[in-house]
Amino acid sequence: MKPNGWLESLRSVDFNDLDTSNIGSWPPAVKVIAAGLLMVLVLGLGYHFFISDMENQLDLKREEEITLKEQFASKARLSANLELYTQQMKEMENTFGVLLRQLPSDTEVPGLLEDITRTGLGSGLEFEEIKLLPEVTQPFYIELPIRITVTGAYHDLATFVSGVAGLPRIVTLHDFELAPANPEGGPKLRMSILAKTYRYNDKGLQK
Repeated sequence: MKPNGWLESLRSVDFNDLDTSNIGSWPPAVKVIAAGLLMVLVLGLGYHFFISDMENQLDLKREEEITLKEQFASKARLSANLELYTQQMKEMENTFGVLLRQLPSDTEVPGLLEDITRTGLGSGLEFEEIKLLPEVTQPFYIELPIRITVTGAYHDLATFVSGVAGLPRIVTLHDFELAPANPEGGPKLRMSILAKTYRYNDKGLQK
């Protein structure tokens, strides 16, 4: 049928008279149009339910591919620097060993007290007290607090603090208290200080 014939056929159709329960009785031109609309509807639904979902999955896979590439690049860099990391680890272990050797054992504490006393006397100070306090246990080390009270001139006290901080063994200084040694006045000052040294806690490491 020619296009003009199709148009004439459609013009002669009264769509209100079409029987939807008997599609076979419809004119051929109407059947063709209905089939075309049905095909468009089926294709639209198919795209919405299947192709659109597949596109979403494809986008997710592309994002996953980018993430995997980044992870691969990161691991490749780590692998390339493995020898350097191994060397750095050995250096850290050596440094850690040096620090451990700076932590005094029980038998070295008297020697440490002697070093502190010698440093104070060498700075021109007078000792009023140097007393070991109860130990404080931490997970990997044990604190050994030492209460120190000395008197002397301001600059001598500063020299003493600097000397204690420079001892071979690790000693930290806390809770400074400074006051005149003589309430009536004078150049001397009284300094009370809490020194802490440390020893290794083998039992804490084994836990």
